[in-house]
Amino acid sequence: MDSAFQDIATGRYDLVLAGGTEAMSHTPILYNDRMVQWLAGMSGAKTWGAKLKQLLELRPSFFSPVVALLRGLRDPLVNLSMGQTAEILAKRFHITRQAMDSFSLESHRRMALAQQEQHLSEIVPIYDIQGHCYETDEGLRRDSSMEKLAQLPPFFDKQFGSVTAGNSSQVTDGAALVLLASQAAIDQYQLPVLARIVDVSWAGVEPSEMGLGPVHATADLMNRYKLTQKDIDYWEINEAFAAQVLACLSAWNDDAYFEENLGLKKALGEFNPALLNVDGGAIAIGHPIGASGARIALHLAHVLKRQKAKQGIATICIGGGQGGAMLIENV
Repeated sequence: MDSAFQDIATGRYDLVLAGGTEAMSHTPILYNDRMVQWLAGMSGAKTWGAKLKQLLELRPSFFSPVVALLRGLRDPLVNLSMGQTAEILAKRFHITRQAMDSFSLESHRRMALAQQEQHLSEIVPIYDIQGHCYETDEGLRRDSSMEKLAQLPPFFDKQFGSVTAGNSSQVTDGAALVLLASQAAIDQYQLPVLARIVDVSWAGVEPSEMGLGPVHATADLMNRYKLTQKDIDYWEINEAFAAQVLACLSAWNDDAYFEENLGLKKALGEFNPALLNVDGGAIAIGHPIGASGARIALHLAHVLKRQKAKQGIATICIGGGQGGAMLIENV
């Protein structure tokens, strides 16, 4: 969306269809490096003797699979999975397992209420190749409870961790598209306007603490426009992990963090939880990575319209140590 926004702002285009798609359930299982080398050797063997020699070098360990999804969600710079970076944040900001599970339960509760009150009008039914229709996302757990969440074992640090499958975003397929237009295109084609993108900000952080990217991106954006917490009516932050969101909330309210890491004397202040992810988030609806940025921005625009509010910020963390934030205005 940011690239489309920039293209329109610079006059390069008047209309851009922007968004993304992700099919996380279809990520393949790969051969490991030893099997790849063995297959290459077998392919290069030209004689029966060479083929037999190569065949005798085959070992059971060569069949150990590599899960492409787990490899894709691992940062090669620090050799940590995204879940392990969430564990780092949980320890740094002293976030308890109970706090994570409570946040996750609230995400499911809000999503269930949003479906019940039809607040997810931007979600459209889809059909699979067998003709089956899917009208709502399947990640929502209406029967979730603190007791059930407490039974789930830590997934990324099995001995000492607190991040579980229940307080993490879900592996999900999804797609999101938005149509961005200049004022000239709106006038020419008589397009309905949902919201206006005011500006976008990006930031880089230590890759092992990539979940703090939204803190830096939003601080830059709000300072640029001299905004305070009172100026932002609603927030959408992608719930990669409950620990990641709770860490951002702690850092946003920590003067020492802002002074040490951003060179600012005062933090943004404490967030009103009633204004953050009012219809739930990725813990309940899922996190199809290629689509999540467009999804949260689009949903924020709908929330602003529904609540007759003025402006909001959508923000997201990015593996590798980045964060993005978008300021959106209801028109």
